[in-house]
Amino acid sequence: MSLTNPSTSASETVSPSSSISDRGEGRRGGSASPKPLRRRTLYAASAAAFRWVHLYVSMLGFSMLMFFAFTGMTLNHPTWFGAGEQQVEDRQGALPAELAAALKPKELSSAAAAVSSESSEERSTADGVDKLALAEFVRAEHRLSGAVKEFEVDEFECMLVFKGPGYSADVFVDREQGTYTVTETTTGLMAILNDLHKGRDSGPEWALLIDVSAVATMLLSLSGFGLLLYLKRRRLTGVVTAVVGTVLLFVVWAVWVP
Repeated sequence: MSLTNPSTSASETVSPSSSISDRGEGRRGGSASPKPLRRRTLYAASAAAFRWVHLYVSMLGFSMLMFFAFTGMTLNHPTWFGAGEQQVEDRQGALPAELAAALKPKELSSAAAAVSSESSEERSTADGVDKLALAEFVRAEHRLSGAVKEFEVDEFECMLVFKGPGYSADVFVDREQGTYTVTETTTGLMAILNDLHKGRDSGPEWALLIDVSAVATMLLSLSGFGLLLYLKRRRLTGVVTAVVGTVLLFVVWAVWVP
């Protein structure tokens, strides 16, 4: 007759609940394959692209858009911000002997012949006048700003016009006497900002910056409208608001613009 150890039999006895849990763990174990990663849908990818464009274009063009928004208001209401009055200063001077001699009308033919044999292709000349040398001398002598916008030469005088944002300097040179007068006009900060807004006398690089800010504004508007299409609860009201704004723009133009 064999005796059974109660402790051994109790430890070897498996309850139904434990066996069920073991089978469940087995099914969830290494034999189970990992779930495949879901591919990004076109809907989600396009929404992310609109968000990316809207966010980073707004950050890149933040300063530009704020500048042109503010200067648009100052341009429309110049008296609100105390546009300064113009300051005009007149100065006179004499050209160096060598430059004055080359400008004299009686020496035009000989001077032109000498220049054409040496550097006619390298230096800007007209009627024996070295435009580059004359402009750079006056600029350095009186610390003029801006770029040369006009340079006219006749048999009696030369006229140079320097232009910049909120700035101008008119130079008249007497070819016979070798003397000149400078009339320099400067304006306040608001006038400078307004000229920058319009791109007046600001150079090609600033004109390019204006184009960049315009493209950034269009991208912000289009990407914002695109983001609206993904907001189901606000889609209809947003589109209606855009339509109302567009209609209002044309109504103001058609009714109140002279």
